[in-house]
Amino acid sequence: MTERKRILSGMRPTGRLHLGNLHGALDNWIELQRQYDCFFFVADWHALTTDYATPGEIKNNTWEMILDWLSAGLDPEYCTLFIQSDIKEHAELYLLLGMITPLPWLERNPTYKDQQQQLDTKDLSTYGFLGYPVLQAADIIIYKAHGVPVGRDQLPHVELTREIARRFNFMYDREVFPIPDPLLTEVPVLPGIDGRKMSKSYGNAIFITEAEDSVREKISMMLTDFHRVRRSDPGDPELSTVFAYHKLYSSPSEVVEIAEGCRSAQMGCVECKQRLAKNMLEKLRPLREKRLQLEQDMDLVREIITAGNAKARGEATRTINEVRATVGVSAWQ
Repeated sequence: MTERKRILSGMRPTGRLHLGNLHGALDNWIELQRQYDCFFFVADWHALTTDYATPGEIKNNTWEMILDWLSAGLDPEYCTLFIQSDIKEHAELYLLLGMITPLPWLERNPTYKDQQQQLDTKDLSTYGFLGYPVLQAADIIIYKAHGVPVGRDQLPHVELTREIARRFNFMYDREVFPIPDPLLTEVPVLPGIDGRKMSKSYGNAIFITEAEDSVREKISMMLTDFHRVRRSDPGDPELSTVFAYHKLYSSPSEVVEIAEGCRSAQMGCVECKQRLAKNMLEKLRPLREKRLQLEQDMDLVREIITAGNAKARGEATRTINEVRATVGVSAWQ
């Protein structure tokens, strides 16, 4: 039997996940878990790079996110789920890789200045924020991952990890780390109910396990074609936030019907939204029901993470012992 290649990915713990998270990353993870040896982790140390001054919610957000992962379909029988900060070997490899990573590599990271501008209310002139790509590289190569599922905008991060791994192997004349490949996925940018990119910070998100009445209310507030002033006016479905969701939650034949109904003014926006609510809730209902079951059995959830932590720690320990021997810091043993 051919051994499955290993992939790794993580998410910062921001609490309950919204539909943008589901369709932007989680759906892909769920599909990949049966094809690869998958390690998925809660990147709680990464959360501190921007939220170091307000860390109070990280622990609670971690468990909220794990519950959503399991509700959506991540299966511990097929993937390893763990929490980054419980595997201290990440930090040791981060330190050792930091010794060999040239400073200009970090300063030219395209998201470094972008995030400083976007998060201008926070002081991000810290060593931790500048160096987080090195921690990210440690997260990946400590498990000797062959691939990292990413969207196109994250390709520079994987390339930096590849460069760090190559530099380590070259400097110590030993192929300790495989060079991970990006597994490029087309990530849909799902609009929020106000038409902007879905984000908790914008207050425009629909959460994957949100109560049904709340989902209906948010759908009723969604933007439609602003040129369509009256019910009798023809509309352009591509200008409607609602139609973007129909493409995900309605059948192909219904999508065609809704588009034609909009363009011909045979269907009004209220009916369009009601259909979306019905279809969306039908698909999300199993996730919500699974979430409610898991909330009643948190001991099981903790057992899943304990087992995942143990497996991840075993893999990370083997790698860090090899790294210590390679760089000479284990000579006293």
